[in-house]
Amino acid sequence: MSSNDMMSRRTFVSTGASLLAAGAALMIEPRVYGATPDSGHASMQNMANKEGTHHSNADMESCIKLCHECHALCNQTIAYCLKRGGSHAAPDHIQLFIDCAQMCMVTADYLTRQSVIHDRVCRVCADACRLCAESCDKMAGDNLVKQCADLCRRCSESCASMGTKAV
Repeated sequence: MSSNDMMSRRTFVSTGASLLAAGAALMIEPRVYGATPDSGHASMQNMANKEGTHHSNADMESCIKLCHECHALCNQTIAYCLKRGGSHAAPDHIQLFIDCAQMCMVTADYLTRQSVIHDRVCRVCADACRLCAESCDKMAGDNLVKQCADLCRRCSESCASMGTKAV
């Protein structure tokens, strides 16, 4: 088995694990991510249809754009860090990039579909982006990693905002 096959399989497995973890976080920690014990689809749909719970289209489009940009830059930075080696290629550091990138794509999808649970997914994404930015901040003096940290922070702030109900 070539090293490219192994990396592709590792990436596939870790991406699947990231999605599983995000789903588990939404189910296990309902109070943290906004669910209530009786929050069935009908009650979520009613909640989404109430006046004052929608975000502006501009805010949603901005968040979707940031998620796409963050996804792309995290993936670019993964390749860069793996080539650079050393602490840049530490498994925990790379895993945070993968988690962040994957959550950004999932979040952009939920926002694009205007899912009634986008607020919860946005909160998980905000956490993933924040953790990725904090990990990048530890790599002082590296321009690409700093750019990634800055974008992750902006995406985290946007997702955190989208993770709240508009008033």
